[in-house]
Amino acid sequence: MILQALVKLYEDLRSRGEIAAEGWSPVKINYAVCIDGKGSVIQIIPQIVEELRGKKTVRSPRQIMLPAPVTKSSGIVSNFLWENADYILGIPKDPKDREKSAKRFTACREKHHELLDNVSSNAAKAVLAFFDNWDNAHAAMHPEIREIAEELRKGCNLTFRFEGGFVSEDTAVKKAWDEHYGENSGEALQCLVTGEYGPYEPIHPKIKGVNGAQSSGASIVSFNAPAFCSYDKEQNANAPVGKYASFAYTAALNHLLADKNYVQHIGDATVVFWADGAKPQYRALSLAALFGNNESSGFTDEQLQSAVARLAKGLPVEELDVEADRTFYILGLSPNASRLSVRFFLKGSFGSFMKNINEHHERMRIDRPSFDKFETVPLWKLLSETVNPNARDKSASPILSGAVARAIFSGGPYPVSLIESIMLRIRAEHDVSRIKAAIIKAYYLKNQNQGCPKEVLTVSLNESSTNTAYNLGRLFSVYEAVQQKANPGINSTIRDKYFSSAAATPANIFPVLDNLCQKHLKKLDEGSRIYFGRQIGDIKNRFGEELPLRLSLPQQGSFNLGYYHQTQKRYTKKEEN
Repeated sequence: MILQALVKLYEDLRSRGEIAAEGWSPVKINYAVCIDGKGSVIQIIPQIVEELRGKKTVRSPRQIMLPAPVTKSSGIVSNFLWENADYILGIPKDPKDREKSAKRFTACREKHHELLDNVSSNAAKAVLAFFDNWDNAHAAMHPEIREIAEELRKGCNLTFRFEGGFVSEDTAVKKAWDEHYGENSGEALQCLVTGEYGPYEPIHPKIKGVNGAQSSGASIVSFNAPAFCSYDKEQNANAPVGKYASFAYTAALNHLLADKNYVQHIGDATVVFWADGAKPQYRALSLAALFGNNESSGFTDEQLQSAVARLAKGLPVEELDVEADRTFYILGLSPNASRLSVRFFLKGSFGSFMKNINEHHERMRIDRPSFDKFETVPLWKLLSETVNPNARDKSASPILSGAVARAIFSGGPYPVSLIESIMLRIRAEHDVSRIKAAIIKAYYLKNQNQGCPKEVLTVSLNESSTNTAYNLGRLFSVYEAVQQKANPGINSTIRDKYFSSAAATPANIFPVLDNLCQKHLKKLDEGSRIYFGRQIGDIKNRFGEELPLRLSLPQQGSFNLGYYHQTQKRYTKKEEN
């Protein structure tokens, strides 16, 4: 299903003129080798351009449409019309590696003779003359190369220019490559993607741009050991994909990964997304709605909320030309040595995705402190709450990240590991932040549990709740307020010493807290004693005299919400005053 969706995307992009034709691919080129009619090198021209990435302007190699790259493994195989300096010029990365470099140069020369020997254009003849006359053994000493030889050893890509244009633009040369790429050779099998019979692709083109994977590219489909093969089939004959489908799905996926403004990262997964028809407005809207990246997408909060609300109801957004029933895809890829693993793949209507994300944000809605800049919590911020803030690696667990993303986008239940991670962080940090409280609320609204009933899963304080754990959390907050009032500017409160144990074993801790509170109340003026005394009495009246010995994990969630709601109400009153 993934490959079929990507082949369909390729065809949509081709119809829009946004992707290369079959057999061609955008390649990053650092230098152009300018040759004359005799094949002599007359100049080496840098191909570095400035481009805007986010808010920064960076210098990067120029992208040129060139023949599609061959798939390289351990052997020596050359691309056509472009390669690194080792193949084209005979300049190895390591000066001691001259023997292998000579073999690479020879392979490159033979490749070009194979395709251009019968081509009569001047550009083709100039390229063949270059390979026949070039002294690869002393290439680094050439006057045009001497100053940049060390730069070329780093693996820069080069291509040819002739009479002011790239050789790849020559009509006869292009025709020779197209005929070569379209040749039907090899065993004919049924393509699992298109269903058509024809030669299969033994080794699929590489996927580049996945965070953490090899920079040279990695594979989604790969059979490289006998243990993975069946019935004496070799390589990808075990799951045959035709030459066209293999090129199309990899070209489409590389096209998505190359657009860094729309590539997102969730844990170790690199996430791309697209809609049927390849219309860009769906990606822009989903970038803001699904991943919280309003700035790059160009939507204001009001525009985004209005669009999501309408799409969630199944209504179109005419001003953006967005339809709710348009099929939409989300693909998460994770690195796995020289291969890629699919962390998640989701398919559904665009409106259903918007509905799921809208419902998630509604579940996450809770009283927000004035200093909190996130009106709606983006996914990356939610996941960051599961990580120790003092850890060197600030990235969330890859498995947890993928499971949470899948739950939010698909509308399914949140993973148990999410609430376990949040409760662990609360116990370690002795604090309930707005986002942690929102996650607890959202989790138990979706994954219902009697220990954390709906009456405590409110946006703001529920003073009428009779839930014992919730009211114990409220009471703890009031005790903390009394201590802070009695000791202005205190650095460490009862929260730092007793919070975790009070939430887990209230029967052991609250008698101690009651005793401390009485001592703190004695330091206050009469008005404050009466104010806090009424609050404490009202809360205690909502649960029995016998305190629970232990609170389960869901009950601790209720405790944390009660503490957060009561504390937030206290700070809200201060801000209003």
